[in-house]
Amino acid sequence: MTGAGEDWVSDGLGVAGADFGLWVSGVDYVAGWRDAREAADRLNRVLLGAGFELSQVRAVASTDEVGRGLVRVAGWPDAVGRLAGLLDVVADGDGGAA
Repeated sequence: MTGAGEDWVSDGLGVAGADFGLWVSGVDYVAGWRDAREAADRLNRVLLGAGFELSQVRAVASTDEVGRGLVRVAGWPDAVGRLAGLLDVVADGDGGAA
């Protein structure tokens, strides 16, 4: 998933690469990561549709130490604050009304 050009992976958010350094032999990390990647891509499409730049906030696929997929949201504080504001509106039951 891309958004703000090909440099979004190395834009300073520091989310590229594995989140832990030790991989356990026999653990299927790929299956968990694949599931997480699908979910992260879906969330990233929604973020783009809501006007966010993926260089400011994005979902990142990863796995935990036992191979379960994880999706983390990484972003600059102002963009995450804006996302939290949008989620507050939904949680309040407004249906997105301003």
